[in-house]
Formats: sequence, C-alpha cells, structure tokens
Amino acid sequence: MRIEAVPLIVGALLALLGLGLLADAWIPEDVAPFRERRRRPRTERSLGGEAMIGLGVLCLAGAIVSRDSWDYVNVAIIAGAVFLLIGVWMNRRYLRDRFVNRGALRRDEEGRTQGHEKDAPPPPKPRIR
Repeated sequence: MRIEAVPLIVGALLALLGLGLLADAWIPEDVAPFRERRRRPRTERSLGGEAMIGLGVLCLAGAIVSRDSWDYVNVAIIAGAVFLLIGVWMNRRYLRDRFVNRGALRRDEEGRTQGHEKDAPPPPKPRIR
C-alpha cells in the first residue's frame, strides 16, 4: 500500500460516518413504544443538530480526500468546523446527559438511596400515638 492512499481511506471512513449521521437524523424512527424504566426521562437529541454534525464530518472528509489539490479546502474545513460547532451547540443537553449521567443510584441494605438526596423520596414521618 502506498502512503498516498492513507488520506483516501481515512476520508472514505469519515464520509461513511457522516452519511450515517445524516441518515440517522433524516430517517424517521419507527420504534415500538416501550415502558420507560429510568427514574428521569431520557434527554431527546436534536435531529437538526445531528444533521449539522453529519454535514460537518462530510465537509472535513472532503477536505481530507482532496488533500491540497482542491482550491476550496480551506472553505470546506471552516464550513465543517462551523457545522460541527452548531450541531454540538444544538445537542448540548443530550451530550451533557451522555457524559455526566452516572447511571443508577446505589442502594444500601434497607433499600434507601445513597448519594443524591434530591432524587431520593423523603423519609417517612414518625407516627406519634
């Protein structure tokens, strides 16, 4: 394999990733309704933001594939960076939930939650007779 083929392979893989993101954003989801088992509802992603990220990845893939032979490489890189930033901004709540959410709370032997007291139910009031 020649070294000149590496940008073509990397660019093709990035283009496939970008097309996958665009397809995920534009193809309607036909998911059967399911019962939510989480304590908090899931954060919805912005489909427009996901499409912007896909367009940004496609712009950057085009810049990598073209190397220095294309006159608009700088325009493609700037447009790709702008699309990526806009897409990340539109999906900031979804991305924050994906990175920050630690999963289920731990419980002790008696079934009480530990850690986040704001999510825990209030303790039962003592009965006075």
